[in-house]
Amino acid sequence: MAEEPNASVSSIDLPENRNQPSPEPRAGEEGNGLPSCSSQRYGNSGTPQISPLKRKRERDDEDASPVKKLDTEEGHSQKVASHYNTLQECGLAARSQSRIFYMRNFNNWLKSVLIGEILDKVRRRTGELSVLDLGCGKGGDLLKWRKGRIDRLVCADIAAVSVEQCQQRYGDMKRKCRPHEQIFSAEFVVADCTKELLSEKLKDPEKTFDVCSCQFVYHYSFETREQADMMLRNACERLRPGGYFIGTTPDAFELVKRLEASEANSFGNEVYSVTFQKKGDYPLFGCQYDFNLEGVVNVPEFLVYFPLFEEMAKKYNMRLVFKKTFHEFFEEKIQNEQHKFLMKKMQALEQYPADGRNQPASDSAEEYEHVKRRIDGADVKGPLGTLSKSEWEATSIYLVFAFEKMS
Repeated sequence: MAEEPNASVSSIDLPENRNQPSPEPRAGEEGNGLPSCSSQRYGNSGTPQISPLKRKRERDDEDASPVKKLDTEEGHSQKVASHYNTLQECGLAARSQSRIFYMRNFNNWLKSVLIGEILDKVRRRTGELSVLDLGCGKGGDLLKWRKGRIDRLVCADIAAVSVEQCQQRYGDMKRKCRPHEQIFSAEFVVADCTKELLSEKLKDPEKTFDVCSCQFVYHYSFETREQADMMLRNACERLRPGGYFIGTTPDAFELVKRLEASEANSFGNEVYSVTFQKKGDYPLFGCQYDFNLEGVVNVPEFLVYFPLFEEMAKKYNMRLVFKKTFHEFFEEKIQNEQHKFLMKKMQALEQYPADGRNQPASDSAEEYEHVKRRIDGADVKGPLGTLSKSEWEATSIYLVFAFEKMS
């Protein structure tokens, strides 16, 4: 309950009708190798129908995919790079006017908590921290690395303009440091990490890392088995034993469930939309969908079947530590008072009802029915911290994960 605007997030309201992920089925006999791309499909219910896993690692049967393959040389990778290269850098004032202002802050809060906790774990066993930001974009996580007191950072991304802006942002941060304040060293690399070996582009090809962070990026690699494996190799091969591979990615099960519940080949609301070419057949690689998020993303992506992702990671001695939906992660971490304070500071939730100092993210009363019912039910008093119904639905399609490198 919040007695003043954003003063507390101890009472946080979520829509009662939010889409919850369906239980995840087990991928056959675990540990027996990778399933054949052509032998596994999701059924019409959204639940995978799985044949026994094959011991032999088969190549992805691209012709079996219902999705027309893009030119892997000048196709999808270049579309991704072009999209992010042309995104305009906007200031805080412009971002605050965005319909998804609070959702973006919520996602940023979740990343901050994830990164902070992982860095704390690694710091207990090592004196210096080296981090790989895989898919760094324009450098949105640079401040997190600074607050995490790391020593060395490598930023890599396919979009050259984004990397340039990331480097400029780092330079600005370094110039604004107080006298005698130390800041991590940084190296910036333009590379398609789904097709190129990143270590060959580094100043020191033998450089190792304690943490690799891959935020809202890995799904671009699931066009083919080879690309998904190269992305994993870049993320994990140079991790030291005890290091972590962390990230966020859309939940394939949730996406398929929502698609199958829709009367069309698409679903969404006023802030996001997802469009598939067809229903009922979802190959392990190359299952393309178009994702649109207001003012942020408008580019094709690929389903990441997480049990396969986990199995592939074993090749690089990676053990899954946890996989949670954003809602599960939020419910767990918001119990921590420091995380709760950070959420307030980052404006990760909006106040309902709004006062004269705060405008609601949406003008539609229906977007706040979930929190209005709770207040009217007399079990709590307003105002409450919340997201609009559409923002909750959009952010709930994501997973957060962490893998640990074994010796």
